[in-house]
Amino acid sequence: MLLTVLKTSFQITLAPLSIDRVHQEASHPGNGAVVVMSGTVRDNTNGRPVDYLEYQAYEPMALKVFADIARQIQQRWPDANSVVIHHRIGKLRIGEISVLVAVGTPHRAEGFAACQFAIDTLKHNAPIWKKEYWRDGTSAWVSLGACELSSERR
Repeated sequence: MLLTVLKTSFQITLAPLSIDRVHQEASHPGNGAVVVMSGTVRDNTNGRPVDYLEYQAYEPMALKVFADIARQIQQRWPDANSVVIHHRIGKLRIGEISVLVAVGTPHRAEGFAACQFAIDTLKHNAPIWKKEYWRDGTSAWVSLGACELSSERR
């Protein structure tokens, strides 16, 4: 099977993320679809009011995980043309974008499936940690167990 040359972009940054930039980086003349997933900081967790979040990452390993996700996408969806994964670290306020994933494919069904695979795999495998700060002044790191619990709810 001949694989398409996959266009990729991976980034971990303190700077705000741009949907337009990620979409542009995923652009490819063979795309019929570019599916973009934007993860944003919400104002509550299980009804508990959130003030802000803090993200930390072990960048070298996280970027390797991003590249591995792209390789897996290319194996599962050989027509995929592009995979872009950008994640923010540092302090993020309500409504700010924490992660952007874009996958470009010739057809939308594969794009949606590959994009969901990318974000789910990232959340489980990338060494990126989130600390929630609640409005009552308390805080806690979100555990990997919470990630597994949320995937069971689907």
